[in-house]
Amino acid sequence: MTRQPKLFVLCGPSGAGLSEIVAKLFASRDDVSSVVPVTARKMKAGEKDGVGFYFFDLDGWNALRESGDLLEAVEFAGNDYGTSRKLVMEQLSMGKNVVLNLGVARAAQIKANMPEAFCVFVAPSDSGVLRARYEKTARSRFEVSARMEMAEKERQLAAFCDAAVSSDDEDEAVKELNALIDHKAG
Repeated sequence: MTRQPKLFVLCGPSGAGLSEIVAKLFASRDDVSSVVPVTARKMKAGEKDGVGFYFFDLDGWNALRESGDLLEAVEFAGNDYGTSRKLVMEQLSMGKNVVLNLGVARAAQIKANMPEAFCVFVAPSDSGVLRARYEKTARSRFEVSARMEMAEKERQLAAFCDAAVSSDDEDEAVKELNALIDHKAG
């Protein structure tokens, strides 16, 4: 059977350890790639187009949106950010599986716009683990409660995901994600 590269979208609540797991996943494989996000914000001093972000003016951003190229988009702090379908397809056509680490709401947009994407919700198996992590960094009990409430909303929203992986043990999570990639990418 011919190997078919696939888009994998990993999402989870803040504090789930997803960034560390994704870094280990990328270090463990040579057939995965990420995609540089696109933005309509102004370039900051020292930034280069295509490194960190591809930068667009508002006309360019609107053209991306109108053409259907944005698999997902979000506005944050008055700036637009997103993922380009064209950039994802370029990586897939080069035989690379694409792995994205996004928030749950952004992952849901990708699943709606590209149903063949394989989405994985990554979170601790016990909400007490998240609470303990939040308590280490929070400035108040209110912040812990707000973050726990958001994590629960994200868990519920993540019903669109195709699989779930526990982030209790990073190495085990990477092992499970590698198995999913091997199985789903054929």
